[in-house]
Amino acid sequence: MKAVLQRVTRASVAVDGAIAGHIDDGLLILVCVVPTDTKELAGQLASKIANLRILEDDEGKMNRSLLDLPADRPRALVVSQFTLAADARKGRRPSFAGAARPDQAVPLLEVFCATLNECGIATETGIFGAHMEVSLVNDGPVTIWLDTDELYGASTRKGDE
Repeated sequence: MKAVLQRVTRASVAVDGAIAGHIDDGLLILVCVVPTDTKELAGQLASKIANLRILEDDEGKMNRSLLDLPADRPRALVVSQFTLAADARKGRRPSFAGAARPDQAVPLLEVFCATLNECGIATETGIFGAHMEVSLVNDGPVTIWLDTDELYGASTRKGDE
């Protein structure tokens, strides 16, 4: 899985002019599932993000995680974004062959969101496969790229022995 985290003061995703998900003060998480991803990796990445200390404390230092925010409203907006798998090494049109097919991606995104919820992070989402308009106010700005291959190594991938 690949994820781009953006610390936001607010973010929303709209489909056909209607808001599908919205948060204040939290993380916009753009997620791409790749063919070798597993339920275990989806859960590990969600847990990592829930505990990642990239939110400011009272002294302006990045010492808080999503777990430190009040749980009274959604703090994560998860948007599926297959374009994070873009491969632009050849030609001028990126290939997205590195992204998982919907029949694999949807269940793993559900595991990802369920794990965030199990950690105590109320989560809103976009609509998989829809044309979405994402709006955000990046706070900092803070933007972080995570990749399960880099975090957990290729040896954790499906089919590796």
